[in-house]
Amino acid sequence: MNDEQQSNGIHVTRFTLQSVYAQSDDEKLEFVYESGSTNIVVNAYTSQHEIAQQDKGGVGAQPQLEKKLLPRGRAPLTAKAVLALCVASFAVGLLLSGRVSLLPSASAPGKVKTTSASGCDDSLAVSKLDGESHDPKGILNEVSRTHHAIRSLDKAVSTLEMELAVERARSGGGGTGGAASTKAPQKASVVIGINTAFSSKKRRDSLRETWVPTGEKLRRLEKEKGIVIRFVIGRSGAAGGGPADRAIDAEEAENKDFMRLDHVEGYLELSSKTRIYFATAVATWDADFYVKVDDDVHVNLGMLSTRLAKYRARPRVYVGCMKSGPVLSQRGMKYHEPEYWKFGDVGNKYFRHATGQIYAVSKDLAAYISVNQPILHRYANEDVSLGAWLIGLEVEHVDDRSMCCATPPDCEWKKRAGNVCAASFDWSCSGVCRSVDRMKLIHNACGEGQEALWGAAT
Repeated sequence: MNDEQQSNGIHVTRFTLQSVYAQSDDEKLEFVYESGSTNIVVNAYTSQHEIAQQDKGGVGAQPQLEKKLLPRGRAPLTAKAVLALCVASFAVGLLLSGRVSLLPSASAPGKVKTTSASGCDDSLAVSKLDGESHDPKGILNEVSRTHHAIRSLDKAVSTLEMELAVERARSGGGGTGGAASTKAPQKASVVIGINTAFSSKKRRDSLRETWVPTGEKLRRLEKEKGIVIRFVIGRSGAAGGGPADRAIDAEEAENKDFMRLDHVEGYLELSSKTRIYFATAVATWDADFYVKVDDDVHVNLGMLSTRLAKYRARPRVYVGCMKSGPVLSQRGMKYHEPEYWKFGDVGNKYFRHATGQIYAVSKDLAAYISVNQPILHRYANEDVSLGAWLIGLEVEHVDDRSMCCATPPDCEWKKRAGNVCAASFDWSCSGVCRSVDRMKLIHNACGEGQEALWGAAT
């Protein structure tokens, strides 16, 4: 419908009526309304014989088909024209009402309606807002719940992958070269492997006198708290077992706190020892975390267990004091890196990795190391090697500074302030300096006490 002005200045209104079943744009009726008179405009459709016959059989007062508009002043609208006008008006009304329904109602500006796909959680979509504003806290809660659900799903997938890796590791003897294990791994919360050497008996004794439980207390700690502690050591390499191996056998018979590895001991073999430790631990215990710690570091078991428990629900977690030290290319220096050229130009630094005195990995990462250990490259420094094994994975690096406190007075002041350290050592010595003589002093000053250990979250 549109208004037009003829050459004589008279305004006319043009209506077009077309059936929804029309097979082309030409099948339409056109009407012109001028001062109370309605006329049908002749076109290709109205000129057809069938349409003309229908027109002749109509009411006598029906307007005639013309090629030009009838002059002004004709009789009022005929019955058929009124009927056609009504039909056209009804169609226009339907169109208008359909468009209005697509727009928000002016009387309810805040009312919004949305739909959600089948199977989706309706709690994550806003269905109606009847004039009420969004609640920011409610939206934040929904976002938090969604994030938690995604993280839980990621953890579930990671757990399935880990279980598959563990089964592969166990069926292959844990990657240690031994026979396949048919015994199910024991459940545990944390497995703590204390890296030690044949010549370090005094260090081991200093730990047994301070933070490492012995005898029945060690068994009770495993049973009630799920905390497993073992001194980790390999073989001497002597044919048939040398004196060093027999000394460790005797110490094990007395204390029952060793994990023996199918590995030949040597300082330059620490990366290999670390790989085999994780493989053996995964095959023996089903734990949430696996910890490696040196035998000259002071540890508060309760605090360490509590801090690791915070990350239990997260997949692929790597916890420790993250650092990025220089790559030492000069021969003869301590911590010399023979493959320094792989890290770029001289003077570059390593990628971020946990310092080697103490660190922890979740069980999915330990299983990954166990399964892939034959193809994991070993650098000169075992902490760099571990960081390299994990740098290309989807791993969460947790920089936990409570795992690298300094010895007194640092850890003592933090304890008095209520911030008990998980581990303490001297950076200058890469461990506690003169640890055999000082471990008891550090334990008395910075130890958490037995109550904290047995009341710790695991």
